[in-house]
Amino acid sequence: MVQPTSEKPDVAQTETDGLEVLETREWVDSLDYVLEKGGPNRAGRLLQQLALHARREAGVNLPFTATTPYQNTIPSQQQAPFPGSQEMERRIKSLVRWNALAMVVRANKMQEGIGGHISTFASAATLYEVAFNHFFRAQTESGDRDVVYFQGHAAPGIYSRAYLEGRISKEKLQNFRRELKPGGGLSSYPHPWLMPDFWEFPTVSMGLGPIQAIYHARFIKYLENRGLKQATGGKVWAFLGDGEMDEPESLGSITLASRERLDNLIFVVNCNLQRLDGPVRGNGKIIQELEAIFRGAGWNVIKCIWGSDWDSLIQNDRDGLLVRRLGEVSDGQYQKYFVESGAYFRQNLFGTDPRLLKMVEHLSDDQLSRLRLGGHDPIKVHAAFREAVDHTGQPTIVLAKTIKGYGLGEAGEGKNITHQQKKLNEDELQMFRSRFGIPIPDDELHEAPFYRPSDDSAEIKYMQARRQQLGGYMPTRKVRAAALKAVPEAHFEEFNKGTDGREVSTTMVFVRLLAKLLRDPELGKLIVPIVPDEARTFGMEALFRQVGIYSS
Repeated sequence: MVQPTSEKPDVAQTETDGLEVLETREWVDSLDYVLEKGGPNRAGRLLQQLALHARREAGVNLPFTATTPYQNTIPSQQQAPFPGSQEMERRIKSLVRWNALAMVVRANKMQEGIGGHISTFASAATLYEVAFNHFFRAQTESGDRDVVYFQGHAAPGIYSRAYLEGRISKEKLQNFRRELKPGGGLSSYPHPWLMPDFWEFPTVSMGLGPIQAIYHARFIKYLENRGLKQATGGKVWAFLGDGEMDEPESLGSITLASRERLDNLIFVVNCNLQRLDGPVRGNGKIIQELEAIFRGAGWNVIKCIWGSDWDSLIQNDRDGLLVRRLGEVSDGQYQKYFVESGAYFRQNLFGTDPRLLKMVEHLSDDQLSRLRLGGHDPIKVHAAFREAVDHTGQPTIVLAKTIKGYGLGEAGEGKNITHQQKKLNEDELQMFRSRFGIPIPDDELHEAPFYRPSDDSAEIKYMQARRQQLGGYMPTRKVRAAALKAVPEAHFEEFNKGTDGREVSTTMVFVRLLAKLLRDPELGKLIVPIVPDEARTFGMEALFRQVGIYSS
């Protein structure tokens, strides 16, 4: 019997493949040299020139992509150094987490169905803490300040921090969502009508925050360009949820922000992959989707996906296998990873290729399960925020990947139920207390008591010092507007006399009155005629010469 012979490999193909590998290696080495000697900007220009040359000389068209690889926008070697004490800020953040959780748990023990949200702030705590300690400026040297639109469902965390600062009493925390109780309470969501000395802007219903922030940033630029306000570099921040970005208001005006070059505007999207009804994009990738939308609209996009624990893995990924694999996995599968063991994570993420398994063989299953995401790493968050603040010429969006209900453990961390989580039993409270090092004895846990260190504790001193350096507390609402002088009666004499029988339209009268007011030395500079179209139809063309047409 003749044994079948195995096919001989194609020698020519093997040589071609080997030559291609060698050529690729030479090109990569050359690019590394340019990066070392000329820096990222020079390397970027060179790549653009090569792409242009290939297209012009040989018709080579690179595949279009609106997204970048599924990794951090800022390489670890380009991160701005972290300026504070990570340990102290971690301790403060733990206290904020505990009191936010206790507030909602206590409220729902007192009254069934009172509601409230634990998991949103749990996922966003690092984003807020870094901003409060290093970026939110209550007042600059010239008197200007930052403006912050806080995500509505994160309100318990903002109340909790104000309690630690000594601005909100324990009694008010106990009356969360019970504003009419004796001593007053705290509103469910941000609204200046409900808490006129605290909240500046309403951000619920979802979608109000982003569209208000865009027009607020534009109005600030308008005031600066008209000379009505000194330009001091103040920023408008909007903290948003990934599910919230599906609201029509969230995306409806983003091209206005880029067209007007609103580099005073920063969106921070907490991408915890979940909303009330389940995954935001179970079979897709919300970070990549939002990146494509905002890059296409002309925004500067900063992705903060992986924490510092991933740095060495990604840096050693010379062939791009790991980054490619990270980009293949859907958000629904990532949520599965969050609630499964390290062994499951190893087998299902890295087990698709022996080379990937080799990359993590030095890590135990427990270490794999503890690899932090970018939105929970203060170093990565600080680097993203610093880049956003320093960027010019475009609005910026930071897409930070987090875990919904981070820290809740079996009570709901990363689970679909976590958005509605409002109660924890004693075992769950004990786990949370121990994980974040809150000094509350076991026999008091059933009450979910609030905890605030003394005013002379290291934590309180640190957070007070940081806010003092940044100009004061936030949020806080102060009435700053000065009263205007009454308009002189002389402006209205012509209209008081009537028209002597002549027929005039109300539009003609309005335009004439507006023209007079625009010439008033006190009031005129503050009047802003907004005419979408058809100014000539209504006899307003004279205003073009008198006051001009604003263009940023």
